[in-house]
Amino acid sequence: MRASPRLDVTAYSDVDWAGCPDTRRSTSGFCVFLGESLVSWSSKRQPTVSRSSAEAEYCAVANAAAECIWLRQLLRELHTPILKATVAFCDNVSAVYMSTNPVHHKRTKHIELDIHFLREQVQAGVLRVLHVPTGEQYAGIMTKGLTTKTFEAFQDSLCAIPMKLQTAGGDKV
Repeated sequence: MRASPRLDVTAYSDVDWAGCPDTRRSTSGFCVFLGESLVSWSSKRQPTVSRSSAEAEYCAVANAAAECIWLRQLLRELHTPILKATVAFCDNVSAVYMSTNPVHHKRTKHIELDIHFLREQVQAGVLRVLHVPTGEQYAGIMTKGLTTKTFEAFQDSLCAIPMKLQTAGGDKV
């Protein structure tokens, strides 16, 4: 973990829409940073099939937002409140737009209502959802296969270091 003079919460969320060939459920992933230090991450299958990539991405951002809100509350209880809005990065423009647009569109009515807490957090100024290009989407390491170059770059950005292990047979991996 790196020491950081900044004390802000930033999240990256990503999804592999309908990535499971058997169930067509998506896998969500997120990375949460406190300053420059990665403090929380997750990769898990979504509980329902998403009808669009925007829905799957929106659910992933909502999961990341829930983690950020929990972290902000923990820091507040430790007498270290975060005063500025948390930034959540998403590489899906439609999901970013849905987080700020208060109008229900016919195309988004099928998204579960409990996911809409994300919009409430944005309106309250606790969270900002911004677009990030896919090539800079660190949470992609949690959701999809990447080229070696991209994987190693993201691994470095997440402060993850390869472990040098020795197997029972004496081989180093």
